[in-house]
Amino acid sequence: MSETIFTKIINKEIPAEVLYEDELALAFNDISPQAPIHFLVIPKKPIATVNDLEPDDKALLGHLYWVAAHIAKEKGFAEQGYRAVMNCNEDGGQTVYHIHLHVLAGKPLGWPPYQEKLKSI
Repeated sequence: MSETIFTKIINKEIPAEVLYEDELALAFNDISPQAPIHFLVIPKKPIATVNDLEPDDKALLGHLYWVAAHIAKEKGFAEQGYRAVMNCNEDGGQTVYHIHLHVLAGKPLGWPPYQEKLKSI
């Protein structure tokens, strides 16, 4: 896997507003938020896409969701609700090929995510 912007953030070569860090994961605010609260949770292990997960990565993936829930509780929005989602490949909306969990909150989030666009058509 080639180096990504997330690798540079993990290596502290690029600054990020870090919300959480441990030996397995890093969470930081998204630089282009799509909701009032929007942060990313990434593994420190480079994995390009969800399709590249190996059986040994199951615990790591669960840890990413645990980090998301931990931050949601710590920041006080867990009870109101939030969305935690991973995009996979181009048609899935993935732009950085290092898996990352988007966590969005702070407003009601409709489903499907594009429903506001459908209403305007």
